[in-house]
Amino acid sequence: QVQLVESGGGLVQAGGSLRLSCVASGLTFSRYGMGWFRQAPGKEREFVAALRWDGGSAYYAYYGDSVKGRFLISRDNAKNTVYLQMNSLKPEDTAVYYCAATILRTAVAGPNEYGYWGQGTQVTVSS
Repeated sequence: QVQLVESGGGLVQAGGSLRLSCVASGLTFSRYGMGWFRQAPGKEREFVAALRWDGGSAYYAYYGDSVKGRFLISRDNAKNTVYLQMNSLKPEDTAVYYCAATILRTAVAGPNEYGYWGQGTQVTVSS
């Protein structure tokens, strides 16, 4: 059974930083692309960042326009963990952040391309 468990959310002031973690189990982690999405109240789920696996040994990072230059996605295959380092946080970054996994090598920003999801972690940025 595949499980994705996020952690690291919380309350932070604008301009601050947080690092989210997502630990995966029940899958061969290195063979999955990993993504982060977020959803604010009353809004659609939004792509944040992804690491796409090329089927070999490389992973390619992609970012949503609203977080480029501020967020950094990384992974540690030895720990079955993907991270999202969030810097220069803004109140508009407030949302529930979800980790997702995909076996599709072409998947990047589409939520429907991801087959497994975590339960989410709340990030609140105060002004």
